Amino acid sequence: MELTTLTLNWFDVISVALTFLVIFLVQVLNVYLHILDDNADKTKSIDVVDKACVKECPPLESQSSLIATTPPKSPTLANGKLEKQISLLDNDSHEDEDTLSLENLFPCDQTEIYASKKISFIIDELIQTEVNYVNNLKKGLVNYGKLKDVEDLPEGLSGEAKQKLLLGNIEEILELHEQEILPLMLRNQRDLKGLFDEFAIQFEKNRFYCYVSFTMGKKSSMQLRQDNRLWLQTYQTLIKDKLGIDSFLVQPIQRLTRYPLLLQQFISEFYKSGISCKPVLTAVCKLETRMRRALDVVNQAEEIPNIEELNELDLLQMGNFRRSTEFDAQHFPTRKKYRSKVFLFDRSLVCTEVRKKRLAYRHHFNWEHVELQRPLDSSSANANKIINLLVKQQEGGASANASGKREEYSFVAAEAAVVKQWLQATHKIIEIARNEHARRNTFSLPMDLVLGVILAIWLIWQYL
Repeated sequence: MELTTLTLNWFDVISVALTFLVIFLVQVLNVYLHILDDNADKTKSIDVVDKACVKECPPLESQSSLIATTPPKSPTLANGKLEKQISLLDNDSHEDEDTLSLENLFPCDQTEIYASKKISFIIDELIQTEVNYVNNLKKGLVNYGKLKDVEDLPEGLSGEAKQKLLLGNIEEILELHEQEILPLMLRNQRDLKGLFDEFAIQFEKNRFYCYVSFTMGKKSSMQLRQDNRLWLQTYQTLIKDKLGIDSFLVQPIQRLTRYPLLLQQFISEFYKSGISCKPVLTAVCKLETRMRRALDVVNQAEEIPNIEELNELDLLQMGNFRRSTEFDAQHFPTRKKYRSKVFLFDRSLVCTEVRKKRLAYRHHFNWEHVELQRPLDSSSANANKIINLLVKQQEGGASANASGKREEYSFVAAEAAVVKQWLQATHKIIEIARNEHARRNTFSLPMDLVLGVILAIWLIWQYL
């Protein structure tokens, strides 16, 4: 009996030891494959490449120097973009240059800030309007969020799909403000730096991308409301809603526009009052910059549903929208020249032709199939305003050059600064895509599975 007990104990010990050994080896393999995959991605030319010619740039200047270039501070030159991951899409040095000062390493006395009645009024307005915004969204969802339960609902508004089309993702917007934005405002009423810093983190986490999604569905919602205008007006009277559904659905964009205006007023009064509290000023300027960038992207996203013949593309499969930029484009295969607007997504680049107030879809390219280059001939004064788009060809392709690539487009910008900013954005998008690709190819065990195996072995050990 003692021998049997001894054998069972050794079996249990070996089983547990093997389990932990397998888990350890999996994690080691996970790290090893991640390193290999990351190195492979760096050696493979899947990134967007900025190959400026030797005459244009010094030989020792690499493409990383372009990414580190500080873009202009002028809002008219800074195209908007939203962040998908922290410090990947929005780590421009000009926003954080003041944080290098030793003054910002120590807290300042914020008493004199609150002593200013005008500044206190702005902060109170920021918080109170946030409270009102949350309440208005909740009230609007009560009025129009369950139209499917209304008896005489017309056919044009029936069904979950039509409900989603009508209201978009406004529930997601409400959740963001009710659970994140309003609470951080309330708990930081007496700590403005904390309020502005936490608010900025929400943009860094790309939490405000819900406004981009809302804007892209705006056109369909407006058309649905127009088609059912008579019934909606009757329903509005029935529920005694004085403002109506149009007023309800315009509030998200109004709110996003209101934020930077309030912060501008705060900054203006801050300077007028002569307050010496640099950490707070740095934090509010950083937040205001990010808000304006977010607003730029939201405004640009409104054009996406207007692209003609875009139905063949699944926008959900193209990833998040980042920015749009206008160029004078030349399509090499057809030798056609036209004004173009190029839309950048996480997984694709979409080329359109600008026709007065219309956008005509022309081509789209997945990032792994394209490469961006500066022109090889820098004799022209406009060389730094030009980007060439090359399509990677399969080996043996008839139209491919010696490097296996074919010139597809030439984009000419109005200013060289536009090209630099555009290349910065594309480099960062590819960096994110590469990181996601590395994570997808990493072999790892889910933690719940690991814990479940450990628990099962412990139970066998104890009761068998």
